[in-house]
Amino acid sequence: MGEFILRNLFHRPLRTLIAVLAVAVEVTLVVIIVGLTSGLLTETAKRIEGVGADIMLQAPSSSVFLAFSGSPMPIKIADKLKELKYVQYVSPVLFQFNTSGIELVYGIDQESFREVSGGFVFLQGQDIEGPDDLLVDDVAAKSKHVTAGQTYRIFDHDWRVAGVVEHGKGARLFVPLATLQELVGARDKASVFFLKCTRPEHTPDVIEQMRQLFPRYEIRPLKDFLSLMTSTNIPGLETFIDAMIALAVAIGLLVIFLSMYTTVIERTRDIGVLKSLGADKQFIVRALLAESVMVCAFGIIAGIGLSFAVRAGFVAVFPTLTILITPGWMLRAAGIAFSGAVFGASYPAWVASRKDPVEALCYD
Repeated sequence: MGEFILRNLFHRPLRTLIAVLAVAVEVTLVVIIVGLTSGLLTETAKRIEGVGADIMLQAPSSSVFLAFSGSPMPIKIADKLKELKYVQYVSPVLFQFNTSGIELVYGIDQESFREVSGGFVFLQGQDIEGPDDLLVDDVAAKSKHVTAGQTYRIFDHDWRVAGVVEHGKGARLFVPLATLQELVGARDKASVFFLKCTRPEHTPDVIEQMRQLFPRYEIRPLKDFLSLMTSTNIPGLETFIDAMIALAVAIGLLVIFLSMYTTVIERTRDIGVLKSLGADKQFIVRALLAESVMVCAFGIIAGIGLSFAVRAGFVAVFPTLTILITPGWMLRAAGIAFSGAVFGASYPAWVASRKDPVEALCYD
């Protein structure tokens, strides 16, 4: 049976290759789409946790994904937060999404942000000193090919790159809070307040005080932030992922179906010979399904290899991207491809098993 299937596969090598590539593309689409979204969320969550704060206060109905956060809040809220028991430091931060570079920029008060986060680790240059100074993390600096002392333009404003810092402190770009407030028309406003407690164990007590003082606001402990960054918490993201997986499955299923159906049509006479020699329906079905499974197996192996190649290519071109390829999703993608291949080959196999041997032998 094994030799019979292999000979069938190599009888039409181009068609077999196309079917294998279709399954490989199906697996790659699933792995890369899920890896890109989960990698983006995980990497963003780790950078937010890297700020070093214990609690984050956002405006009412703000998204956990900071780029989608709601309207800025009055910066005077910081004074009320500092009065709370067990609160050591409070740092207001203004977010602004740069659409041209697809990046989130932090407008920070250098002193308070340093107190909450423990300060930046400088790889080049120095800290922000002037109103037009900009800090860039090392990943963004590599991606944008910038170094300390250069000019960088965002928000139709020229900034001087004061320094390059180690990544992991929330954003990749940092500018003075007052300057960003003026540029975006949010004077005396902040998008979020990061709080540092006197001790980590005081966090629940501070959160309870904050909820009494700001009952409608979003209050989140940063130690749980990673668990909050899931596709279900991002509007429309889970639907997008499901749609892309459905598209990948449709591609693999249709190509396998067409390949197996064409195989049955081309081998009508061969099927008649097999039946005249005593092959029953189960043998014919088993042979075609086994052939489909073998094509699928080759496609899955090629798809996993292609996924790593695509990730390497994306990261080389866009260093700020994080694509997380996990064994769990590789197995899921393989299962999805396998199910699609078997389903796509089932009807052609059933058609082949029902062919009349006399008619099949007369087929030209």
